[in-house]
Amino acid sequence: MNHVANWALNVATLRGATYADARIVAQRSRALGTKNGKVSSASDSESIGMSVRVIAEGAWGFAASDNLSRAAVEATAAHAVEIAHASARVKQHDVRLAPEKAVTAEWTTPHKIDPFGISVERNIDLLLKIDSQLRAVKGITLAETNLNFNREEQWFISSEGAGIHQTKYSTGAGYAAYAFAGNELQKRSYPNSYGGQWQNKGYELIEELTLVDNARRIAEEAVALHQADQCPEGMFDIILDSSQLGLQIHESVGHPIELDRVLGMEANFAGTSFLAIDKLRRLRYGSDLVNVVADARQEHGPGLGTFAFDDEGVAAQCTPVITNGLFTGYLSSRETAHTIDAERSGGTLRAEGWNRLPMIRMTNISLLPGEKPLTLEQLIAATDHGILMQTNRSWSIDDRRYNFQFGCEMGWEIKNGKRVRMLKNPSYSGITTEFWNSLDAICSRDQWTLWGTPNCGKGQPQQVMGTGHGAAPSRFRNIKVGSAFKGN
Repeated sequence: MNHVANWALNVATLRGATYADARIVAQRSRALGTKNGKVSSASDSESIGMSVRVIAEGAWGFAASDNLSRAAVEATAAHAVEIAHASARVKQHDVRLAPEKAVTAEWTTPHKIDPFGISVERNIDLLLKIDSQLRAVKGITLAETNLNFNREEQWFISSEGAGIHQTKYSTGAGYAAYAFAGNELQKRSYPNSYGGQWQNKGYELIEELTLVDNARRIAEEAVALHQADQCPEGMFDIILDSSQLGLQIHESVGHPIELDRVLGMEANFAGTSFLAIDKLRRLRYGSDLVNVVADARQEHGPGLGTFAFDDEGVAAQCTPVITNGLFTGYLSSRETAHTIDAERSGGTLRAEGWNRLPMIRMTNISLLPGEKPLTLEQLIAATDHGILMQTNRSWSIDDRRYNFQFGCEMGWEIKNGKRVRMLKNPSYSGITTEFWNSLDAICSRDQWTLWGTPNCGKGQPQQVMGTGHGAAPSRFRNIKVGSAFKGN
């Protein structure tokens, strides 16, 4: 594929581009689902194409094509340069790229079992077994399951001399049990809501999740929620399980640290950000226990934000975002690095596919675990009166990522260090910085999970991509619980 990319770079340079890169991307995806004992969806698709990104007269140009013939590739490159020249007429300033050493590299997601080597028949048989276990519980009115595999092979070539070939695998699976009674619907999901658990692994992830073994318990919890007491309202200490905390990180830390939102370059779907540049290394984002990193390196774990190089050839890095409660870092690109006086990009520019322009995206935005040994049960035992909340059901946050409300599938009231009763419809609300400053306990590494969020939307046209969020169960003091906006 290198020769195909070089056709594009040669034309772009001849047409006046001062910088050019080409990405050729081949993607394959399989998505399967069942609903109440029947296959509800089944697809296995492939695509291949290329894009060309250039700078000419200090402005960007971008074009893409699914035709890899020489004539089409050269026409695509020429079109990208034409767009750059047109953009230059209305530019406010020249594009400025942070320096980056060009490398030649090969990388593949570590995996044990190629997910596409497992037959569709075997996949569906697994889902139907789960479905059967869910519906075996009296009171379940709807059972849904899903299984997803993705493989993306990408070649990145730049006019600066980079030549990078990466192959990324990701796997995801999950299910949900719904119980409808009277005028109320209760739901329990496993291993997480919004599609379950996703990681950059092969089929071995499916075996690790023990999906069938947990199905009956999940269904029983959904039915039991109808007999549970309504979650009380008021100010409480709350403990969030790691999956709920992962979404909290995504919405109230991950999106506001995207530097393009901060600079007003992007506002689709998630709005802008309250984290103006003058807050860097000045804002007390959280308590001293809060340490958050943006880490795309393999050693951080098999997150959906894990890779070797981003989509402009910058190596994966770990950026401290919050350090002992102090706001210390943004997600940046080569173009935006200079706005925060950084000498190098943070390596977070990514695109959904070959026909999308790369933009700043979350990698693995994770809350580091506590340093002292602490399990969830020990944290509960150390809580006098509070509420444990598990698995997200709904969320809402303003367009600057500051005021939020989250609802969970299930809660437990804690009194004198013990779970005393199940609670239904638990919710909590707060202000981002006040919330993170209220954190006073984090469970240890053995309680930490790197969750995958496969459906983060951004941009126009929309790009849906995967991110990772590591978290261990944590306690927050004096949080508003119940009717989130009552009295406001």
